[in-house]
Amino acid sequence: MTSADPLAEAGPPAGAGPPAEAGPPTGAGPLAQTVRRAGMGPLVRLLRLARPLRSKLLIAAAAGAAATGCGVALLAVSGFLLARASQHPDIAALSVAVVAVRALSVGRGVFRYAERLASHDVAFRVLAQVRVAIWRRLEVLAPAGLPNFSAGDLLARLVGDVDATQDLFIRGVTPPLAAALVGAGAVLAAMVLLFPAGAVLAAGLLAGGIGVPLAGVAAARTAARGTAPARGRLSAAVTDMLGGAADLHAYNAQDSALGRAERASRDLTVQAGRSAAASGLGAGLAAMVAGITLWGVLLLGVAAVGSGTLTRVPLAAVTLTGLAAFEAVAALPTAAVQLSHARVAAGRIAEIVDSPDPITDPPVPRPLPTGPGGAARPGRPAADRLDLRTGPGRSGRPAWPVTVSLRDARVRYRPGGPLAIDGVSLDLPPGRRLALVGPTGAGKSTVAAVLLRFHDLCSGSVTLCGHDLASYRADDVRKVIGGCPQDPYLFDATIGENLRIARPEASDQELAEVAAQVGLLDWIGSLPSGLQTTVGANGAAVSGGQRQRIALARALLADPAVLILDEPTAHLDREARRALTADLLAATAGRSTLLITHDLDGLDQVDEILVLHHGAVIERGAHQQLLGAQGHYLQLWLAALRAETGTS
Repeated sequence: MTSADPLAEAGPPAGAGPPAEAGPPTGAGPLAQTVRRAGMGPLVRLLRLARPLRSKLLIAAAAGAAATGCGVALLAVSGFLLARASQHPDIAALSVAVVAVRALSVGRGVFRYAERLASHDVAFRVLAQVRVAIWRRLEVLAPAGLPNFSAGDLLARLVGDVDATQDLFIRGVTPPLAAALVGAGAVLAAMVLLFPAGAVLAAGLLAGGIGVPLAGVAAARTAARGTAPARGRLSAAVTDMLGGAADLHAYNAQDSALGRAERASRDLTVQAGRSAAASGLGAGLAAMVAGITLWGVLLLGVAAVGSGTLTRVPLAAVTLTGLAAFEAVAALPTAAVQLSHARVAAGRIAEIVDSPDPITDPPVPRPLPTGPGGAARPGRPAADRLDLRTGPGRSGRPAWPVTVSLRDARVRYRPGGPLAIDGVSLDLPPGRRLALVGPTGAGKSTVAAVLLRFHDLCSGSVTLCGHDLASYRADDVRKVIGGCPQDPYLFDATIGENLRIARPEASDQELAEVAAQVGLLDWIGSLPSGLQTTVGANGAAVSGGQRQRIALARALLADPAVLILDEPTAHLDREARRALTADLLAATAGRSTLLITHDLDGLDQVDEILVLHHGAVIERGAHQQLLGAQGHYLQLWLAALRAETGTS
């Protein structure tokens, strides 16, 4: 994959993802390079995303300054009006002030609405980009690049942490700019009336707008660092508890799971309390600074009136101007605390964005090979699709001759770590069916990950049609090599919608064909809603065997040239395993297939069996040949027989 920063190249979501023919993000633009500049903080990276929206940010800042300025001017003019009215002047002398009070009252509300509208529009647009960018990044990283993130923590980052960063645009940009503009205007007005009072007001505003927020941030530093991770731990605990509820009840472990969730909740509550205390400290200090400053301005004003350098009407105006000016900085202490939380949340987002690519696409990828006579490749419309099985397929056209080979393949999951597979070699020419067997941890799923380009080799080679697999785009490889994972996921949607994930344009007739291949058609036909039957979250409304068959039908509908089936009969009882295995072997007849399994039923129908142990191939051959060799495969076979018959 590319090394570009997805935060710099994210666009608006388009359905479930980019179209099949769209290329990957290139990340070669100057914005991507700028965002990845060394030393750039996560909040600055988010600000860079808002550069196309800077005009709206400027509008928000100007409207915020105008709204706050209207508030300050409203109080100052009101003080002038009351003080001047106490002198019983002619009504004409007060008419301008009366009109100004009305105009400022209306203007304050109008400008505040405009400020909220513009700042929230920028925040929500950037947040939409960030969420799409994270999702696209997760597509690149999964599954090999996400070992350090739990599902619940990822959910917290995608939702809670992204939401927290909106404070950057709502409270971190416009309020400080508005405070600076309004504060400068209030100080200038006070200095015109009474220079010493303006100087005191300037000192108070600097203390309230800079010193108090810094004190609040210092007090909230521990909470800011701990709140987002604590939210992630709570989300992970709750997600794991809900997802594993059945197993927790089966093993009577629900109390321990609840205990973990309660501890995570208490930790988050403690962090929230610390943050609230820091916000309260900031608000209290801000009120104290405002009160001290107001007393200073008032005492200087009274002294000036006593000395005859100031009259009573300007005294009221300068005093109320000093009081109202602190409205501009009143929200800054709380905003500073929230921004410190937003910075930590943005850092957690950056951890996902900056995670290294598990694989690297070539700068100039090799195009996929085409079928005989330049026939279509996967992803073309159904009418032009080539049947990728050997021999006459559904369309009656010849198969696409795709060959996959591994030679002395070695994989490490981390530098210096143990070899997950060690010197594995295999060939999958068109129509050949191989089986990988061996104990858990033997490296079977790693072989599948290599062929699907979820992992690159540390040594050895893997080729597609004679060319290095790494010379193709990973997404292109997965158009040719596909399959069914060990634990397939069914969405809370209809059977038809779950099948069409593999090929959205598939007709009901095509769905019926693949359903018949995996033995689902009679069952679907017996349902009142047929293909429109909802399967529930992760197939909760269907049996385990039906769930596996739906996943297998989805894999067949994608129609890859090479089909990889990773433990397709896992979690099923013996009869369900046998029935599914029989249908699976019938459905894959004549199709290049790699079957990864612990279940040895039906392996007499595959062309070759590879026995893996500690990442290495220790035996290989046909079923009867391996039984006659009386090696490790025979021991696995006998162990399976003993488990089936219940003998020791």
